[in-house]
Amino acid sequence: MPTTKTRIPEAFQITQEIHQKTYLVNGELRKWEGNTTPVVSTISSTQDYAPTTLGSIPDMGEPEAMEALDAALAAYDKGQGVWPTMKVKDRIECMESFVKKMEQKREEVVKLLMWEIGKSQPDSYKEFDRTVEYIYDTIEEYKQLDRDSAKFEKNSGVYAHIRRGPLGVVLCLGPYNYPLNETFALLIPAIIMGNTTIFKPAKHGVLLITPLLEAFKSSFPKGVVNILFGRGRAVAAPIMKTGKVDVLALIGNSKSANALQEQHPKSNRLRLVLGLEAKNPAIVLPDADLDLTINECIAGTLSFNGQRCTALKVVYVHEDIREEFLKRFSEKVDALKFGNPWDEGVSLTPLPEPGKPAYIQELLDDAKTKGAKVLNKKGGKHFDNYIWPAVLYPVSKDMRVYEEEQFGPVIPVLSFKDIEEPLDDMAESNYGQQVSLFGKDVYTLSPLIDSLANLVCRVNLNSSCQRGPDVYPFTGRKDSAQATLSVHDALRSFSIRTFVAFKDNDINNETIEQLLEAKVSNFLSTDYIL
Repeated sequence: MPTTKTRIPEAFQITQEIHQKTYLVNGELRKWEGNTTPVVSTISSTQDYAPTTLGSIPDMGEPEAMEALDAALAAYDKGQGVWPTMKVKDRIECMESFVKKMEQKREEVVKLLMWEIGKSQPDSYKEFDRTVEYIYDTIEEYKQLDRDSAKFEKNSGVYAHIRRGPLGVVLCLGPYNYPLNETFALLIPAIIMGNTTIFKPAKHGVLLITPLLEAFKSSFPKGVVNILFGRGRAVAAPIMKTGKVDVLALIGNSKSANALQEQHPKSNRLRLVLGLEAKNPAIVLPDADLDLTINECIAGTLSFNGQRCTALKVVYVHEDIREEFLKRFSEKVDALKFGNPWDEGVSLTPLPEPGKPAYIQELLDDAKTKGAKVLNKKGGKHFDNYIWPAVLYPVSKDMRVYEEEQFGPVIPVLSFKDIEEPLDDMAESNYGQQVSLFGKDVYTLSPLIDSLANLVCRVNLNSSCQRGPDVYPFTGRKDSAQATLSVHDALRSFSIRTFVAFKDNDINNETIEQLLEAKVSNFLSTDYIL
């Protein structure tokens, strides 16, 4: 959908390309003189459609990766570094300093979110604000965690002072669909728990990190946060091969996670914090409220064009209400507004991956040759940077769209007569993140909820699937996740319980009293953070 430059609000126009020439290693913003990769948006800024060049980023390789690893290792310093041994309240002060500086970059980051990944203006602001809120919530949760640890326990004549300690060096890789929020949901808890980090932004949504480089540099001791640019195989793989990474934190797909794990020579020592793909189903029962169900299924399947791991990627509808559901749902899909991110009331926006429309078309062609039909009139219609969402029915298990995580605007629909059909499919699936269950009869819902809770990690009742609120657990079974992310759980995922123990006798008791009075140990402390 071409757009004229005059239609782009002045605040969001690209007046100058951003050529990122620095990267953060060992507390220094180092100048990059090597090869670069152009950053191109699929959004047009001219009358006739043409992609827009936003700037460029460094194309780094193994030498820079090793520099970053060495900096992170030196900052951790076998657990003796300034950061891992720092008092909790001092680490919190560093994080508070960072988030205050980050807030000043809101407009720059939001503008780049829209251009780089095509996220709508309201959703871009929401992503930024939600990320800031996540950081403040993490700080408060960490304070509470420390308060709960400011004590001694006694069991069988042995005292223990139990805290959570850092794990070491964390390699952090985020996704393009939430390049700020989901990346920081890994990075922030990893940092605040005393780990040192190496972070590489995703392939799309990379320039939006650049306004925050100075904030990272000035808020944390050198080597705590190291930020590289380039392809994962060129930067992340050499780091993993050394075996010196303690945690792989990745939100992406399982192929990438598996490939990186295999590079590590001591995989039994590697802690994994992974948010991976999903194929979340909607199950629409015959007594479902169709108005509510259709609205929730529209949001679930097509928010951010379905480019969410939590998106509804397959819809099961009971045969008794199939015809009405499909008719009304298809009409609602066709009534959605397509436009650029800053257009008012826009629901569908340009796809950031240039090859995505062709991939969606492949799925449609495959499904149609095997008996599926596109039910909505606009389904499959191509623009230069988009393909209109297609409602596909009937879908069978031999179709690619049933098996693959489409991560884009296509909606496969199956009908069922017996509830065991979708339950069996979910049990056989490689994924187990969430499900949306639509219905009202408590005697039908009750056993279903009990079963579904053992197949996935979140059952959404008459609601679309989603990650938030961030205080709730975010995880999955099977190939969908490893470890749990939420404000509460992430702090635990990036740390380990560690403690000082001593037998109850006069020498030990006197020594501990003197240690506490002297306040020279940052670990052994009963100080209470307000």
